[in-house]
Amino acid sequence: MFQFSGTGFFALVALAMCWSLAAVLFRVGAKGSVARQLSLLLVVEGVTLISTGYLDLFLTEYARTLPLYPAFFRAEEIVHTIGDCAMLALYPPFLGAALQTKWTRPFADNRVRVALGAAATIVCAFVIWGPLKLGGTFLYVSLSILFAFALVTSIHAWHTASGMARSRAGVFALAFGSRDILWGPIYAGATWTLWSGTYMVVDPDASGPIYFFYAFGTFLAVPLIAYGILRTQLFDIDLRIRWTIKQSTVAAAFIAVFYLVTEGADRLLESELGSWIGLLASALLVFFLAPLQRLAERVASLAMPHTQNTPEYAAFRKLQVYEAALEEALPGGVSEKERALLNHLRDSLGIAPSDAVALESDMQKHEA
Repeated sequence: MFQFSGTGFFALVALAMCWSLAAVLFRVGAKGSVARQLSLLLVVEGVTLISTGYLDLFLTEYARTLPLYPAFFRAEEIVHTIGDCAMLALYPPFLGAALQTKWTRPFADNRVRVALGAAATIVCAFVIWGPLKLGGTFLYVSLSILFAFALVTSIHAWHTASGMARSRAGVFALAFGSRDILWGPIYAGATWTLWSGTYMVVDPDASGPIYFFYAFGTFLAVPLIAYGILRTQLFDIDLRIRWTIKQSTVAAAFIAVFYLVTEGADRLLESELGSWIGLLASALLVFFLAPLQRLAERVASLAMPHTQNTPEYAAFRKLQVYEAALEEALPGGVSEKERALLNHLRDSLGIAPSDAVALESDMQKHEA
């Protein structure tokens, strides 16, 4: 009844990435924050991804002949459509809160959010119960425009912003750009098949390259978007990533050298001598540990430049995290609740009240 599928397994990995990052973002973000909005988006994107037909790849031909399969297939269609329409309603407000440019700021307004939700609900009903050719075309064209808008506004924000806002916009531009490259042909192909008469909302044989690229778009873009948010929430996230890259480089070098030496000895020499060669390889690796660590340091420096585990760097990053929180709170005025949260964040980061006041005053002058 069940079978293994490499493409389906890859989609499950992308799903696990979406939902695990959503849990992390929900924990680190305050109510109504950009992190909380992104966590909801990631849950929806995960549901939309897995309902594309990847679960069908784990079913055998016999399982697809069972009486319950048509109902399962129809449920996937409905869930996938709801997920697509939910992204139409949720993405613009997220962009409005995350980028805060003149192009995206209107989407942060509650009235606009309600209008987007109502419009998405109408589109969803039209796709599910109306003519699929018209409803599906409108939905996929709308999603394509939305993702292109996300890319353009991110590039615009990166070009015009400064400080943490510029850094975050740059990460978003990279994420949205990579996703658009992978997803653009997919939505174009779906629209084409709608009008050619061969379209299925969920393909029970979702094993072609197009489905790998669809999952890979999520697999690539979601961590980048989450990093753009977490970088304003966790002051030491860059240090953690740098440490991971460094340790991974050392481990990879150890495994590669040990494997090459022992395999070469096993093939070219006698088995008894080959075991001694393995011990010799281990000794050589320990002897060259320092050069390997220096290599790993260079790799980490290339991947994460300007990231150093020093008190000065930690103090600078803490100020950046506080600055990002101020950027989110200042437009529209700081409420009493937001002020209490800012004071708590300031104290937890160990920032002096005078430095916090000076930073806020400078940002207000720049905003004015």
